[in-house]
Amino acid sequence: MSTVADERTTAGHATTLRAVKPTTYLPARNAAAPPPVPRPALGGMNADERFVRLGAWASALGIAWLVTQRFLPLDGLPWFLVVFFVAGVVMTAVLTSMTGTAVEVKDRVAGAVITTGALVVGIALVSTIVFVFLRGWRPLTELNFFTDDMAGVEPKAPLAQGGVLHAITGSAIQLTIALLITLPLGIGTAVFMTEVGGRFARVVRTVVEAMTALPSIVAGLFIYAVVILTLGFPRSGFAAGLAIGVMMLPIIARAADVVLRVVPGTLREASLALGASRWRTVWHVVLPTARPGLATAVILGVARGVGETSPVLLTSGAATFLVTNPTEGAMNSLPLYIYTNVRSGEPNSIQRAFGAAVVLMILVLALFVIARLVARPRSNRNRPPLTQRVSGLVAGIRRLPASLSRKVRRPAPSPPTPTPATRSTT
Repeated sequence: MSTVADERTTAGHATTLRAVKPTTYLPARNAAAPPPVPRPALGGMNADERFVRLGAWASALGIAWLVTQRFLPLDGLPWFLVVFFVAGVVMTAVLTSMTGTAVEVKDRVAGAVITTGALVVGIALVSTIVFVFLRGWRPLTELNFFTDDMAGVEPKAPLAQGGVLHAITGSAIQLTIALLITLPLGIGTAVFMTEVGGRFARVVRTVVEAMTALPSIVAGLFIYAVVILTLGFPRSGFAAGLAIGVMMLPIIARAADVVLRVVPGTLREASLALGASRWRTVWHVVLPTARPGLATAVILGVARGVGETSPVLLTSGAATFLVTNPTEGAMNSLPLYIYTNVRSGEPNSIQRAFGAAVVLMILVLALFVIARLVARPRSNRNRPPLTQRVSGLVAGIRRLPASLSRKVRRPAPSPPTPTPATRSTT
């Protein structure tokens, strides 16, 4: 009996489902409704927050003027900037606490401090570059400054005589010697510390970190005592390159170690799981992945070594003529050229020194660009060259007025008429 009742109930439900037809309601558009409010972007500021930030620093400007010019005898721009920064941070915290929580106060204060620090660093960098360029642009206008050396040229000689060819050549040769030594040793040391590990790797890491703070004069004395006095090599560009290499080695090794430790361990595990050996994993997986970071490590080392003066002065000495053989006596460099010309006290020599400083900055920038181009990923190498991209952008800008005119001539579509809600059955 129960089975018959269940079958009747199931048949009744099926009949009910067939009798009830599903209904779909189409939404109607209300023309009188207000326009939708756009959602604020993540991390964006509204009008009140912008007013708080701008008002805090505007009030800090007035407070700094009152404190330094009326209340306290703190004359000078440095005191004004210090008081302005302190007052700005305090006013930011006070105004934010009136409308926000403690978390927002900490966030605003930290943001103000970090932004100020970035501005200070940027201003210091830009001011240094501008100052050096303004003091050294005049020698750069003379062609002989790049094609002649200082052989037979007196410190009082006009800028039309003498140049920095011997210093540029010497710096290039010494940096090449230093890179040939430190590049394999530095990256190899980083690979040993990262991939091999062990107790000895910890000792090596400690020594490398300690050598990063090694004074340059100590590196020069080390090469002078070992290579020149003990082994009997003469003072030359080769010895200067060795001294520069001692300065560059810990920088490259430490920076490369940090970069290699960032490489995900899953890449190593996947390579080893496919049957690759340890050295193949390092050579074909780890090093290509960390190539941009390794290029940055090399750039940091070059930036440290290219500006060293005391190691070159101890191991090579200054020469006023062009030397291309690094084993034939003294070889000049750009930092040593700058040092010797500034010491002379003559106005023309000081201008030559500032001109050499500009050349040194351009040389470092060129090395940085070359290293970044060599180390960029292969996917970016397939991009069109910069000139082609710029020409495409210019062509797009030229076509912009015509496209805008076509859009203006096109009649605007009439707004759809609101329709009441319709009911359709399926």
